[in-house]
Amino acid sequence: MIREEELEQKAREMGADLVGVADLTSLRDYETAPPGLLRGLTRGISVGVKLTDRVIDDLPDSRPLYAHQYGEVNDLLNRISFRLARFIEEENHRVQPLPASKIVDQGHWRSFISHKAVARAAGLGWIGKSLLLINPEYGPRVRWATVLTDLDLEPGKPVENKCGACTECIEACIVDAFTDSGFEDYPEDRSSCFDVDGCADKLEDFAEDPDIGEMVCGICIKACPW
Repeated sequence: MIREEELEQKAREMGADLVGVADLTSLRDYETAPPGLLRGLTRGISVGVKLTDRVIDDLPDSRPLYAHQYGEVNDLLNRISFRLARFIEEENHRVQPLPASKIVDQGHWRSFISHKAVARAAGLGWIGKSLLLINPEYGPRVRWATVLTDLDLEPGKPVENKCGACTECIEACIVDAFTDSGFEDYPEDRSSCFDVDGCADKLEDFAEDPDIGEMVCGICIKACPW
């Protein structure tokens, strides 16, 4: 029987900084692509890799370097999640690794599932006012991937939101995409606190810059005091 400690050790040996297990029961109402993505699966293994501080601290000047690191970290996460998935599958369990960054609903800028929602359910942090996952140790300076499975693992528990009255990410946003809607756990409606189209338009501008080439900004990450 595979246990949580064994999976965490393997993930860390492959380069993960954070590993947690989410009970997918709490995520049944979340949008997924395809809609039946979670059917027959009970746990989500959340894997996180921290970005280097220097590349975030030097934004916006370091954005080309950030774009490169963004791609490298996503590739690392994809390798980790795939190898974990194969390890679990070899023990005759159902499993589905999900890539770190892949837009499958262009009109609404969504992926297969919210990695941040899975990480939150796994107890690895809370959703900040920037809608980033804020980890107590690394803040929002973490990229995430997810492995879905039916393996019986002990799940973590969500932690308390500690943003409080802080609005630094909201004030720092270069396109005023965020609104302090007062949510504590997770906003019921993303549009109530985040102008996703305004953000995406700016990210597309950065992606068209030959020196950057990725849909990355990072200013809200840099602004977070965590």
